[in-house]
Amino acid sequence: MTPFDPLETRSQDARCADHALALPGVVAAALKAPALAAHLGQQDAATITDRAALARLPVLRKSDLAGAQAANPPFGGLSARPLAEFDHVFQSPGPIYEPGRVQPDWWRLGRFLHASGIGRGDVVQNCFSYHLVPAGMMFENAARAVGATVLPAGTGQTELQVIAARDIGTTAYAGTPDFLKIILEKADDMGVALQITKAVVGGGALFASLRDFYAARAITCRQCYATADLGNIAYETDALDGMVVDEGVIVEIVRPGTGVPVPEGEVGEVVVTTLNTDYPLVRFATGDLSAVLPGASPCGRTNMRIKGWMGRADQTTKIKGMFVRPEQVAALVAHHDEIHRARVVATRDGEKDVMTVRIETRASNPALYEASVLSTLKLRGEVELVPPGSLPNDGLVIEDLRRYD
Repeated sequence: MTPFDPLETRSQDARCADHALALPGVVAAALKAPALAAHLGQQDAATITDRAALARLPVLRKSDLAGAQAANPPFGGLSARPLAEFDHVFQSPGPIYEPGRVQPDWWRLGRFLHASGIGRGDVVQNCFSYHLVPAGMMFENAARAVGATVLPAGTGQTELQVIAARDIGTTAYAGTPDFLKIILEKADDMGVALQITKAVVGGGALFASLRDFYAARAITCRQCYATADLGNIAYETDALDGMVVDEGVIVEIVRPGTGVPVPEGEVGEVVVTTLNTDYPLVRFATGDLSAVLPGASPCGRTNMRIKGWMGRADQTTKIKGMFVRPEQVAALVAHHDEIHRARVVATRDGEKDVMTVRIETRASNPALYEASVLSTLKLRGEVELVPPGSLPNDGLVIEDLRRYD
């Protein structure tokens, strides 16, 4: 493996030492942004130097961004720079506005392209959208970081995509996982042979069958985990053993509805702190589920690995006409020291909703928890006690088993 830079192969001690130097500056930048300062409260930035200190800070959610921006557009007091100091402003669905800069590898996706074998001499057909949303510019910025040439193709116009790929000799594709298949099948229909051998994808699931389809055509396809707010979070390498966390972020896996980190291997919500002082999102909850994999990647990169996307953490569910939220389940667990975990299960009995609360505990009397269930969840439910460690490790704290068909 040839690393993108020395950061990828540094020791964990060196990485922690570098984080200790970077984190106070990130938090200080966040405290200069009015909305982030109000969210974080009174903090001494100099003391935020490691994961333990980070875990004491409140979690920031997407809904917080939307609310702040609605009150104070475009960035809602969440940016450390005014709009005039950014090169781009993007609008994602919501609407949510995100800033962008043209400085090298600002979204840090160059690291992903390098790990996928893309570099100088490659022609990247960038089929991510350039319209309002940042995805197209994110991957253009990444291609520049590795010295590749870019065709800003955008979405749609499949026949024109085939013709352009043929004429300029496209060697690499960037876009959603399924659109490349559409381009390849259109090329087959047109009797056109393409030279694409590499693909970097995001914005959707790369199913095994699709990866196999590309492999059968001698196309190496790798996926990343990135968002418009944070840039690159994690990415696949040739090892194909989980996703390596990007060097420009700190990732925590927390229990849904809380900011409390879970043990290694347990499924929880992905919370990210970006080390970007332009847009310093501290403990930003992605709403996605994942888990930390033990050890380092066989590819030689030494950073933490995660399993990749494992579902959504926002499991808010309406039961008996009332919303039940993950943070309410977390409050129930916190109310009793002897509770390890809890899970709300929604089912139907005839035409009525039924709520069952499964509680991991060594206690044997369900009546001990009935009052707490009512006070925290605001609903009466059946309480079922189960031994510690018996609930599935899937990150679910609310499970809806009702059928809607």
